[in-house]
This record gives sequence, structure tokens and C-alpha cells, in this order.
Amino acid sequence: MEEKKVLLSVRDLHVKFRVRGRVLTAIRGASLDIYEDESLAIVGESGCGKSVLTKTFAGMLDNNGFIDQGDVIFNDEELMDVTAPAGLLASRIIKRARARLDRYSRLELGAAAYRDILDLKKERQNRLALGEEAAARLDAEEKELVFRRAEAFNQRQTLHAKADRARSRELSKAVDGYTAQLKELEERKKRLIRQHEQTMRRDAAYNSRYSAALAELESRYQRECAREVPWEALERNKRLAKEIYLSLSRYPRRKWPKLLRGIYGAFRRAMELGVDLSDEAQLNRVYETAVLRVKYLDETAEKLHGQLVLNLARFDCVGNWTSIRGSRVATIFQDPMTSLNPILTIGNQITSIIMRHQDVSEVEARRRAVLLMKKVGIPNAENRFDDYPFQYSGGMRQRIVIAIALSCQPKLLICDEPTTALDVTIQAQILKLIKDLQKEFHYTIVFITHDLGVVANVADRVAVLYAGQIIEIGTVEEVFYDPRHPYTWVLLSSLPQLMDQKSKLYSIAGTPPSLYSQIVGDAFAPRNPYCLKIDTIREPPMFQVSQTHFAKTWLLDPRAPKVDKPEMIQDIHGTLMNVFNI
Repeated sequence: MEEKKVLLSVRDLHVKFRVRGRVLTAIRGASLDIYEDESLAIVGESGCGKSVLTKTFAGMLDNNGFIDQGDVIFNDEELMDVTAPAGLLASRIIKRARARLDRYSRLELGAAAYRDILDLKKERQNRLALGEEAAARLDAEEKELVFRRAEAFNQRQTLHAKADRARSRELSKAVDGYTAQLKELEERKKRLIRQHEQTMRRDAAYNSRYSAALAELESRYQRECAREVPWEALERNKRLAKEIYLSLSRYPRRKWPKLLRGIYGAFRRAMELGVDLSDEAQLNRVYETAVLRVKYLDETAEKLHGQLVLNLARFDCVGNWTSIRGSRVATIFQDPMTSLNPILTIGNQITSIIMRHQDVSEVEARRRAVLLMKKVGIPNAENRFDDYPFQYSGGMRQRIVIAIALSCQPKLLICDEPTTALDVTIQAQILKLIKDLQKEFHYTIVFITHDLGVVANVADRVAVLYAGQIIEIGTVEEVFYDPRHPYTWVLLSSLPQLMDQKSKLYSIAGTPPSLYSQIVGDAFAPRNPYCLKIDTIREPPMFQVSQTHFAKTWLLDPRAPKVDKPEMIQDIHGTLMNVFNI
């Protein structure tokens, strides 16, 4: 695996959704690398976060979803390569940026004192505010009232205006009651804060100590900022000024003044706080508050050359996603009928994508579309080009969806359970088609499924998800024949292929945890037949089993008792041989 290039790198990703006044954490600290030309299967129960994770790769989260923290780095050399002309405008912007950075570098010299000042002010603010316990209690009460009000309002919306009039009036009163309680709670909170502030402001001894300490720190800050800026910082600023120009060059010029203000503000805050700008990760964070960073590489008399840090988790511009979605990252969804427009012809839907991303004529787009239709197995493609989706069977519609996804030859193809709506025979054909096309076009596949039988046919590696976390990842052989996480054990045990006619189909007891609440310990602990005491107290780290195999379970800790996997899956190959009388 080391010789392969990492196409997509996910690091500590947290994805959340705002749902009826509450926050649901769908992805909790997911990290993985996806390599070029490989097939990675993501498996798990419904609701474990498979689709949400891959939607972050294409910027397709719902409006109420957002990436709270983490990175999704896309390593596409063509997209990452950035050049900008080195003319008079460039030299003027670079000169001004360097002068600003040199001025801000004086603030770096006093960063330690500035942080001490902030800590002192924060400590005073905490004393003036309510205590943590009281504030947490009031916040919890407020969240509960907001949730109950939303539930009552939503329930009222489902009622019939005449038939359920009495119940509707009852729920309306409940909504008004919760609103009144929230207003009363807000007033009570304000009164408590005012009383607490008055008490603290009367503490003359503390206020005197605070004023003296603040004056001393401010004096120290002024002295430190007056020192001479080191030569190393000035040289670093030369490079950063060129990076600022390169980063700006990706955007229309009318946006440059606003973007520059954002960049300068970000660097001023970073230098005031003493952020280590020699650390690439921290420097990326500074840029990301305003623009995507372009690392300076080299320059000639005509142009400056840099490399874009393509962090998909920080994309907030539709224009940015237009250059990614479709042309670099494409998705095949599970229901082909809802993926196609019923009032447009099949050919129109393919050619519009080709013309949008590849800048070709309509005649050339039609030629490419017909060729793609033939490649995905559409018979008599020229004559069926102008048919509508309803004139195709389910399997043929899915083939068209695959053709649309591949029309711009993406580097990453996300297959979101593409065979779920199809019968078994067509499923096998579609899976074979996807694998055959991968050999021809050399794209990377991320295959989402809860069918481990499908995984064995399409994947090189498998990532097992549970409650928004990757709990095991490894090659297909390692996950099937040497699984280490108890959740993977029960997933494999529930395979129908392992059952003979006299056996009862295994099912996983219990239900997944609520993702509205903070999960303590191992999320699988309540359903884990091999649960240890520590599973209920502390979240396990990711243990390394081999160079390519990792599992997130305390059973791999050297101090844990030895537990054998279930007998049913100890010899999966032998079990299948017996079941099918081979």
C-alpha cells in the first residue's frame, strides 16, 4: 500500500446536523486515506454515517448539515497546480502584503504577554458570569424547552384542521406555554447574571489586584513589541506575501479587496496569538478563515507557481465545488429513477454534463455520449439516445447513471448502494460493469453498502463504520478472515450465506446509540456481548493489527483478556463450503 498515492485524506472529521433545535453528530472523528485506483468499501448498519461521510467528498451535505472540524484533503495534481502572472500588479500586491506582515511580526514578539492578558481578562469575565454549573443547568433547561416546543409545533402541523381541532388547540396552548417558559427563563438568567456581577464588582480587593496585574502585563507587552523583528521572520514574510498573491489569483479581481481584508485580519490575529507559522497545518488554518491557501513553490520572470492546499472540508464557494463535483468526484446513487430527470431525454442528460465540464461542441458531446452508452452496455445506443428514462428498465437506467457519472472521467467514483433497487441478476451485472470500467478508466471507487457479500466482490479494502466512527479498516482478506472488532464479528455472523436450512439467522441485539447525546466509552458497548468494563468508561484508541489492518477495540489492548471470535466465523471459507456442499 505504501507505493500507492493517497488521493483523498480524511483527518479527524466531525459532521453535525441541526435538527429541530438540537444538534446531531453524524460523523465523530473519522480518519482514513483513500488511494488511487483502489476500491474501498464502507460498510455498516443503516444510519451509521456511510452516506454522510462520502457526501463531504462532493459537497453534498444537506442545508442543515455542516463540518464542525477536521480536514478532507484532495490530492489532484491538475487542480492543485496554480500559476499567476508576475507583472506590475503582482509586485504591488506582494510589496504591500510583505509590509503588512512585517508590521504584524512585531506583535509576534509580544504574543506570550498578549496571551497572558487574554487569560487574565477571561478569568475576570468568568468571575463576573455565572458559575459553570449554574450556566450548564440553565442551558440544559433551555434546550429541553426548545425541543419540547418544536415537537409540539411539528405534531400540530400534522393534524387535520377540522377533524383534530381539539387536539390542535391543546398543542397550540402547549407551544404558547413553552414560549412563555422560555421567556421567563431568559429573564431569570439575566437577573442572576446582574446579581452576580454586582456582587463581584463590590469586591474591591480583587478589582485592585486585577487592575495592577493588567497594567503590568500591558507594560510588558509594549516593551516586547518594541523589539527588532528577527531576520528569519522577515524572510518568512517574503514567502508568505507571494503565497497571498497566489491565493488571491484563483478568485475574480472584484473580490480581491474583501479577500485581502480577510487575509490580513487572519494573519494579524495569528501573529498576536503567537501561532507557529512554520507549522504547515497551523498555517493552513490561518489561510482557511479567508481563502484556500496556495503554497509558493517557485517563480520565473513571467509567472509565480504554487500548489493549492485542496481541503474539501473548507470549501464554502459554489464556484470551487463546480471544479470538483462531476469532473473530479462523481456519485452513483441507489435509485436510478430519482437520479434521472423524467422530462429530459437520456442523451440530453449525458451531453449536458459533458458540455458543462469539458467545453466541447454539441456534436462532439453526442459522439462521446453514444460511446459511453455502448461502454456501459446499452444495446442499439444510437437509436435509444433520444428515449426518456421511463422507456428503460431499472438495470438500464442504472447503467445510464453510471455513464453520466463517468462522462467527465472523474478520479473518485462514489457508489452509494447502486444495486439496492435491482434484482440479484442485474446486481451482478452492474458490479461487474463497475469493476470492468475501473480497469479501463483507472478511477478510485468508494463503495457504500451494508451487504458484505457485495464487499467481497468489489473491494480491495474495507472500512467498517459504527455510530459515525471508523471502528475497523483493513484489506478484504483481513476483515473477512481475521476481523478484530466485535461489531465486525456480529456483522459477519449475520451473513445469510453462512446459514444452512436448519440454522436460525443471526441478528444483532439492541439498537445503535442516539447521536444527539454525547457517547461515553465505546459506542458499541451496550450491544457488545464481549463488553469489558473499560468499554463503558473510556473510548478505545485505534490499535494496529498489521501494516494495513486497524481496529478500535479494547480487546486488542495487551492487558485485555483473550476473547475468541464466534465459532460461526472462525472458518468462513470452510463454512461456505459446507453450506453449499462444495
